[in-house]
Amino acid sequence: MIRNFSDFCTELSASGFSMGGGNAKGIYAVIPYDWTEQEAVDSPVKWHTGDPETDPWEWRMRVLKERDDIAYAKLFFGTSGYITKEWYPYFYAVRRKGESFDEAYENGTISQMAKEIYDIISDSGEAAFHEIKRLGGFSREDNGRFDRALVELQMRMFITMCGQAQKVDKYGRGYGWSSTVFTTVEDFWENRGLSLPDLDAEESYGRIKARILRLNPEAERRKIDKFIRG
Repeated sequence: MIRNFSDFCTELSASGFSMGGGNAKGIYAVIPYDWTEQEAVDSPVKWHTGDPETDPWEWRMRVLKERDDIAYAKLFFGTSGYITKEWYPYFYAVRRKGESFDEAYENGTISQMAKEIYDIISDSGEAAFHEIKRLGGFSREDNGRFDRALVELQMRMFITMCGQAQKVDKYGRGYGWSSTVFTTVEDFWENRGLSLPDLDAEESYGRIKARILRLNPEAERRKIDKFIRG
């Protein structure tokens, strides 16, 4: 039974990866229920209470701030998930297939919008959602393509979330809601003491698949493939 943030981190470290958002999607989730189902669950863990110890919504940013061994981003099925430091290189090998960003763009597998966003983040070291929009001059008409490109970059493991930041006024004071900050995957892990190794993609796929079937023996082959490959 997961009763707090510490329990969550312990279980996640043992499993290696998890869906976020309280939905296992037929694969695996450390917290397998969302806010619409929580009243039927006998647990102090409740969504959207604002309590940093028992609210899973708060944990997604806590792991980025307080841990150096967990990544959180839109990683699986176009939605949120966690991967530990131990298992990240295997997903990285499958998703990237040894390609750099420039190689992927030259091969036509990255959109122009995604390139513009990536260049801003790469040049800045890290950039908040609102800063990316401002620096890129993106308009409301771009919102749909912008959001899809941001997910595309996370799913392909070119960028990842690294925290939150507010807008800043001319006096340097923060205001308004915080927005997500992004950095490149390589910078994220280098700052946490990991230089991502060049692993074999097929061998890495097999390792992940075997772990999924240990966590959920009933996982369907089609869903497993989509979960791993993105």
